[in-house]
Order: sequence, then C-alpha cells, then structure tokens
Amino acid sequence: MSLFLGIDTSNYTTSVALYDSATGEIAQKKQLLPVREGQLGLRQSDAVFHHTAQLHTLFGELLEGVNPREIAAIGVSTRPRPVDGSYMPCFTVGENTAKILSVVLRVPLFVFSHQEGHIAAALYSAKRDDLFDKEFLAFHVSGGTTEAVIAKGDDFGFSVQMAAKTLDLNAGQAVDRVGLMLGLRFPCGMELERLAEQNTESVKVRPTLKGCDCCLSGVENRCKKLLESEKSREYVAAFCIESIRVTLSAMTDAIFEKYGSMPVVYAGGVMSNKIIKNSFEEKYNAVFAEPVFSSDNAAGIAYLCFRKFENVYT
Repeated sequence: MSLFLGIDTSNYTTSVALYDSATGEIAQKKQLLPVREGQLGLRQSDAVFHHTAQLHTLFGELLEGVNPREIAAIGVSTRPRPVDGSYMPCFTVGENTAKILSVVLRVPLFVFSHQEGHIAAALYSAKRDDLFDKEFLAFHVSGGTTEAVIAKGDDFGFSVQMAAKTLDLNAGQAVDRVGLMLGLRFPCGMELERLAEQNTESVKVRPTLKGCDCCLSGVENRCKKLLESEKSREYVAAFCIESIRVTLSAMTDAIFEKYGSMPVVYAGGVMSNKIIKNSFEEKYNAVFAEPVFSSDNAAGIAYLCFRKFENVYT
C-alpha cells in the first residue's frame, strides 16, 4: 500500500488529504479560515497567518494512526492557475510545509495549481478518469475565480487554454455579497441555496455577455434594488442563483459555438449548488464533483500526486 499526501492552502480553506492507492479512497481534513462576521473576506497577510496556525492541527487529524513510511510522495498547490505569473501569497504556506516534509520523509514532491486540483477532484469524484487524456471544457467557479478553460490532460495534470472569464465580479463574490445583504454568514453559499429553495415566485434573468466572457457585477446591484422594493429574501436569493445559472449556461453555449461541443466539467465551490447542478446535468450531461469535493480541497492535489508518481516511477 502507498499513500499520497496532498496539501492546499487556498484563500479561504486549509486542507490536507491522503489518497490510498490500494483502495482508491481519499481521506481529507479541511478548515475554513476565520472571517469576522459582516466581512467579505481576508487580507492575504491574515490568510497566511491563519493557514500557519491551522495546518498542523489538520495534519494531526489526518495522519493519526498512519505510518509515515507509507507516504510515497507529496503533492501541493503552489499557485492559483497553471499559467505564468499566477501567484497568491497564501499558497506559500502549503508549499513550504510540503518542502520540509519531502526532505524529512525523503519522498518526491510534485507541485500543481489550485485550479488543477479542483478539476482533478471533480474527475475523481465523478469517476471520469477517461477525461485525463481528452480535451474538455472545464469551468472553475468560486469566490476567487470565474472562468472556463479548454483543458487537455497529460496523464497526470492539465494544460489549459483560456476560453472565457468574468470581466468584473466572480460568481462566489456575488453569492457572498448578496448573502450578507440578506443577513447570512460568510461564506454564504449553502444558506443562500436553502433560502432560494423556499422561493415560490417565477424568476426571469437575462445574462450579460461580451463574446464568451460574462459580467456579474450587475447581480449585486439588482438584488439590492429588489430588497429595497420589498421583494422577499427568498426571491432575492433565488434571483442571485438564477442569475449565475443563466450566465454560466450562456457562457457554455457561446464556447460550444466558438470551439465546438466537448465534454464539460464544472468545478469550484459555487458548483456545489444543487439548483445549478441539476439543471446542467440535464442540459449538458455535465460532470460535477460531489459537494465534499467541490469546495476548496486538497483531494484533487493528492490524486494528481498519485497519478504523477505512477507516471514517473512505474
């Protein structure tokens, strides 16, 4: 049996994971970074501090009862996206920790991007390893990213070509800003979804696209006006989610028109929303991660680590 350790210190979640090559199972531990009530996020300096404070506790929980000698390799996310110039200070916490562990355990270290981890987690969760050696469309939709890339597997990771992106607000930012308007606690995704499911009114939304790219800043403004006009909290929550749904659908259609139809994967925390997921699974036969693998996590990194180890050493 060989174990593969994954580490991811993203903007809002500290996470570690182990992939067991004998069983194909992934165990993971993760913890949100603390955000004060009423705030929309953290400064990078605060994120670095909290990752440093939390990471050792998660390692203790994940590795309890595990023989370190069974760890064959370590994978870590070192940047947001697999492109030149992609950088965010919070990832240095995981990277430096991984370097130390690699030296101490005398095992190889493989580096990936946070985005690759999201895509890999979705493929693992959906049991779609066949897409690793095919070209497919991958959406990464979260608080820090809203973009679609043409992804091509290279046995263990991905090369990506930008296909579309937001020109202003990220989808996750829209969710959290509207959620705070409604008195929800950050991060607001799950509570906003529950509130939207209680809406009984019809919601109609027109997306704003420029080519394949989208604009989402208007969602926040429209939701504010709806609240001011005394629309129900349930309706406003539904309007926000429907705005994101129709926008992502319009982006997908525009990309297919430009590049041709191909398999499509939706990853990132926003894509754990059941309202969007159910719609897109039916319309596009799309690949989604299970919710536990949708939000920021090290699971995809651990799985990529295993695949790269197998590619390099066997």
